Amino acid sequence: MSAKESVDEKRGKLENSNATQLESQPNVDRISNLPWVLLDTILVKLPLRDAARTSILSTKWRYKWTGLSKFFFDDKCFPSSLSGKVRWGECMRIINQIRSYHDGPIEKFKLAAYCSPNSSDLDQWILFLKERGIKEFILQDVSSIRWLKLPSFLFSCPQLSCLELFGCMCKIPSDFVGLNCLKSLQLTEVSIRTDALESLIRNCPILERLMLSSIERLAFLRIHNPNLKYLKINSQFENICLENSMFLDSVDIHKIPVYRTTVAQQVEQGRPCNLVRVFRCLTGIKRLTLSGDFLEFLANGEVPESFRPVLNNLPMLDLREVKFGSLKQVAVLVSVLRSCPNVEELIISVEKTYSSNPVMEFLVTLSLAGFTFSQLKVARIRGIVGTVNEMEFINLVLACSPRLETLTVATYGLERIPEIFFRASKDVKITSLTL
Repeated sequence: MSAKESVDEKRGKLENSNATQLESQPNVDRISNLPWVLLDTILVKLPLRDAARTSILSTKWRYKWTGLSKFFFDDKCFPSSLSGKVRWGECMRIINQIRSYHDGPIEKFKLAAYCSPNSSDLDQWILFLKERGIKEFILQDVSSIRWLKLPSFLFSCPQLSCLELFGCMCKIPSDFVGLNCLKSLQLTEVSIRTDALESLIRNCPILERLMLSSIERLAFLRIHNPNLKYLKINSQFENICLENSMFLDSVDIHKIPVYRTTVAQQVEQGRPCNLVRVFRCLTGIKRLTLSGDFLEFLANGEVPESFRPVLNNLPMLDLREVKFGSLKQVAVLVSVLRSCPNVEELIISVEKTYSSNPVMEFLVTLSLAGFTFSQLKVARIRGIVGTVNEMEFINLVLACSPRLETLTVATYGLERIPEIFFRASKDVKITSLTL
């Protein structure tokens, strides 16, 4: 018998002996004797209210829940009848217990309890989280608080990797040097100065995901980060610049109209149109989603038939709220398509507009000029009402897509689209749906 076999045999006998001893002691507390890393893994999966209830199990369990590595304050923590201020009082009661007994790291904190935080109390809690090495800080759905002021030292937490803020006023410290560990940033209904937002984005060297929604009073939105991979914007802005962001993989931009402009929108003499300026650095993008108002913004200036560099790696294009009565939007739509030679999937949602003869003539000219979607396999068009411009675009897709496999058209008020269109692909399957 080898030495290894002898050791394995002894280990097996010892394990069997321990198992026999535990079986002969049915009242032994196996859970309490688990390593803390396992107990923490189990308890953080429970609602915080249930984790706190484990304190009644025994004196040994009285304060175990206060040492968790993650804390989630949500609706499950409190009765629905409690007001916002009372809920925050309950939050503080729990927080004070945590501060009294917690002596390890806290990796994640999430507040989504529809409460009304007191700024001073919240500041002290954030300072405590910073001292405990917080990695994920999420503030959502704060009831009735508009522009909750956050302490500037939140933006100096050295290990912060995920930051999500809702309804806050953010002030970046004057000596801000960056968040070196931040990978994901999401700001919703946040008040932040344009230059502060630019500095925040620029000085997070490993930032990969950026989501901006309903940000207040953005005049010029500059996105400058070489590591950024995912960008989603649903906000008002008057101008935008994507620079040094060549690794962007997915871009989704919905521009909310600005009715009072503070920045002149005239195109400077000799300056390229917004379409070329915005997309010239997105050569590696694989998913692109644009809205109608942003298409209108991109049309500022003379729209080229196509632009360079082309978006060679883009297989999926999603265009929303397209107005087929707007020659500018249709021209941008076509220019983008012509600059995506390898697009395989096209999704378009249509916003109802009246027909326009210039749009009709433009689309007919494209059909006659040999324009092709050489790689297009799947097309979905939603919201058609039957205008001649819409029908001509469907005709363009069918006539110029030799590899098209499926076309799905969802219509308002039409039983089905006419089947008189020429089809470049003999195998295309057309599905017509009524909304």
